[in-house]
Amino acid sequence: MNIKPLSDRVLIEPAPAEEVTMSGIIIPNSAKEKPLFGTVLAVGNGTKDEEMVLKEGDQVLYGKYAGTEIEFEGVKYIMMRQSDVLAIITK
Repeated sequence: MNIKPLSDRVLIEPAPAEEVTMSGIIIPNSAKEKPLFGTVLAVGNGTKDEEMVLKEGDQVLYGKYAGTEIEFEGVKYIMMRQSDVLAIITK
């Protein structure tokens, strides 16, 4: 990975949106529900006021409108602040 987030930011690969079909009708990408969870791919170093608690490989939940969508080498990611992450999923 050639992207290194700065400060308290994390790079997340969203889980793929589920494709729902009804009676042979395919829902276009623009109408698919955005996933609200994904995998942390890279983390920043944190700030002097807030240490980084997330680590690479964490499965996380985040808000519907959290972060900024970016595309790098044809793959879509979300860059957001650690504080925008709602929870870590543990199994």
